[in-house]
Amino acid sequence: MQESSKKPSPHTLTLTDRQSLTLTGVVDVPGFDEETIHIKLDSGTLVVKGASLHINKLSLDSGDVCIDGVVNSLQYLSSPSGKSVRSRIFR
Repeated sequence: MQESSKKPSPHTLTLTDRQSLTLTGVVDVPGFDEETIHIKLDSGTLVVKGASLHINKLSLDSGDVCIDGVVNSLQYLSSPSGKSVRSRIFR
């Protein structure tokens, strides 16, 4: 099996006063609730945790998402190379 050499598209993240998050380069939002939002990027998954989180804008065509609420943490779940920990262990 040959891995794709496609370079992940870049994304930008702007967090203002821990209340307003704007993100570009979004591929999908596979799951969310008021405390956690999972955002799929070309390079992996970003998990946003907080309180009273609300998706104000989501456009998968343009790859944009805007989130309001109290943002407590942002966590990337895979390496910058886009390979998950599992794929690196079981290659």
